[in-house]
Amino acid sequence: MEFIHETDRIYVTDGEGNLIAEITFPISDGVAEINHTFVDASLRGQGIAGKLVLEAVQQLKKEGLKVTPTCSYAVKWFSEHTEYADML
Repeated sequence: MEFIHETDRIYVTDGEGNLIAEITFPISDGVAEINHTFVDASLRGQGIAGKLVLEAVQQLKKEGLKVTPTCSYAVKWFSEHTEYADML
């Protein structure tokens, strides 16, 4: 699975260009708000949402940004991955 990176979004498409997974994180004043995750029903249960959050967190950390998770999945992910608490 190949992640496509944009400034405030990471996503995956299928072979036909259809969106099958996505995380969005608009950035303002040095803080990225993780406000949306989406995984197509055909991929659910495979850990894709967690991989998306981790990919976003790693990108944001490299950029020196803080994170505010507002998407319910991202809130849960950060509560389970306390090693990234310094980014909050």
